[in-house]
Amino acid sequence: MATTLKKIFVAFSVLASLFLSSSAQTCNSYSFSANQVFSACNDLPYLNSFLHWTYDQSSGKLQMAFRQTGVTSSTWVAWAINPTATGMAGSQSLVAYPQSSGAPVVYTAPIADYGTTLARGNLTYEVSDLTATYQNNEMVIFATWTLPTTVTTINQVWQTGPLSGTTIQSHSTTNTANLNSKGTLNLLSGQSQTQGGGNSRLKKRNTHGVLNAVSWGILMPAGAIIARYMRVFKSADPAWFYLHVTCQTSAYIVGVAGWATGLKLGSDNGKIQHTTHRNIGITLFCLGTLQVFALLLRPKKDHKFRLYWNIYHHSVGYTVIILSIVNIFKGFDILDPEEKWKNAYIGVIIALGAIAVFLEAFTWFVVLRRKKSEGKGLYNGTNGVNGHSARQQQSV
Repeated sequence: MATTLKKIFVAFSVLASLFLSSSAQTCNSYSFSANQVFSACNDLPYLNSFLHWTYDQSSGKLQMAFRQTGVTSSTWVAWAINPTATGMAGSQSLVAYPQSSGAPVVYTAPIADYGTTLARGNLTYEVSDLTATYQNNEMVIFATWTLPTTVTTINQVWQTGPLSGTTIQSHSTTNTANLNSKGTLNLLSGQSQTQGGGNSRLKKRNTHGVLNAVSWGILMPAGAIIARYMRVFKSADPAWFYLHVTCQTSAYIVGVAGWATGLKLGSDNGKIQHTTHRNIGITLFCLGTLQVFALLLRPKKDHKFRLYWNIYHHSVGYTVIILSIVNIFKGFDILDPEEKWKNAYIGVIIALGAIAVFLEAFTWFVVLRRKKSEGKGLYNGTNGVNGHSARQQQSV
């Protein structure tokens, strides 16, 4: 039992470290299907986007690949350099969108003003090797720009919006992500600066996700497993209780920190609200708080209200676990991290489920065997005299 628990907590630590490392730069672990290699990359803080590039200042050649995930068949994406300002007007853009035939459409489009329809046209800078790929809801635009050799920092803009057939529609003008998807990039150092504190917000979002996945999504179910199965073993009493309380209390404290981070993100996002995710999070906080206070009111084993307390404690506990797992997957949909992080969490949940199934069968075996043994003891009596012999002696 101790070995199993140790393995579970090691898995928690590994998953947490994977999430924390992924929040730094997920573009570094990406491999292009055609084995293209770029010297630098940047995780853009909005719209699930990434930029990879190689820049030779002596020739002004900028080889780049712009990636955006979560792209549907009715979505267009664009990446642009603005030679004169930090906004969209005046940008020299690369536009791509999927088409039913398979290969996406990709072309250049100069943007004169904010009323643009992204019409085709030549750019201020020369662009060559312009191609695009679309696979697994990910659009990638490849291109080689010829920039002035004096350029070391560019104003970049990236965007996404709806597509009606083959007609470009305007992107959202209320979504914070759409409004803030612009900034500067130093092509030599890789340092970037975006509008609205995007890097800070991305870090907060990743922190929020890690805290909640580890607390509500892993520690809570693990604490329930400890309480349900360790208590069967008499030698584990009262150790199981203290382990259970420690695990659940730690999960609650870390979970409250994640919940508070989520509230702050919600207030910073303005009009962008993930209502279902937010409401489930508030419900989890309330139920978790009730569980903590219920622990302080826990009746003794022989108290007449202990049965009702157990029913309440178990029903609320399992409700918290189910809602936690549901809300974590909703969080994955919002954060849209690389698929491997979602798969890692699914793997941990499957492992916990498998452990629970095994321990359920094993503890039932132990309980039934114990009852059978106790039944024999009652039948055989004590001091080596069975009940039948005793009755015979009394009748004599």
